[in-house]
Amino acid sequence: MPPQTQENQEKARPLSYREKKPYQCPICSAEILKEKIHTARGRLISGDVTQELRRIYRSGKGYGPIYPPAYSILVCPECLYAAFLDDFKSVEANSKLRIEKLNKHRREGITKIVGAIDFHKDRDLILGAASYILAVECYQQKESNAAPTPKKAVCSLRGAWLFSELHSEFPQIGFDKVRTFLYTKAAQYYQRTLEIIQNGKEPQSRFINILGPDTDKNWGLDGVIYINSYLQHKNYKQLAKENHEKVKLLEQARLNVSKLYGMGKFSFSRPSMLIEFSRKLHENITKTLEELTGSQVPREN
Repeated sequence: MPPQTQENQEKARPLSYREKKPYQCPICSAEILKEKIHTARGRLISGDVTQELRRIYRSGKGYGPIYPPAYSILVCPECLYAAFLDDFKSVEANSKLRIEKLNKHRREGITKIVGAIDFHKDRDLILGAASYILAVECYQQKESNAAPTPKKAVCSLRGAWLFSELHSEFPQIGFDKVRTFLYTKAAQYYQRTLEIIQNGKEPQSRFINILGPDTDKNWGLDGVIYINSYLQHKNYKQLAKENHEKVKLLEQARLNVSKLYGMGKFSFSRPSMLIEFSRKLHENITKTLEELTGSQVPREN
């Protein structure tokens, strides 16, 4: 038997582990052992943050690409009920009936998108991407006191990220269409989330800790304002048909992000990275508005 080299030892280290205490699915009563990702011993190396507030990771020696968001959603492998851990057990009677009624629909729907899947297996990129689509569908059936809208926003955005990675690996399958769909849904849900923060129709205490949008840092309410404007700009062609509707949408997005960019210079609590991202986004929206209107838009000092 050949001696274990350092490289072989690195490859032998597991990427994830299962918690010992099982969770019981509130829909079908199956027991689930949550899978969590190991982060020690060079498995996960933090890289840059993108303009979508997504952290890029470099994998340690002996590992392939690693996507921590793929592990965030707990999924029942039997009925495919999916939710963030804090929400998994708390399902009201009416929501439970609706989710249970759609068990077969969930499996058929996700199979059409990614093929046959088995959540008994270790989480990979496909299972991670699928978990977010399943979570969006399940949150769609939950009551407002569970704050489903912000969670659908975060799940749609993270799902778009993972389907973007899938498209890079399998460009012929059509995952780019799923990615585009999820980005558009994220834009819609983030707009509603911004409204919910203002009108209080869903309790902030139920979503403030998962706003992310990524798993490494919670950018909080400022992040919601920024991501909302970013997604409105990114998806304005899908969100509005007529030119005047696009202009109105982008003017509001520009106004919202200016609250971060304009006020940021006077704030010691707002991260400089977010201020810089907001400044760039403000300028990009301004350029798009000038292209749509054919006239110069006043710059803010």
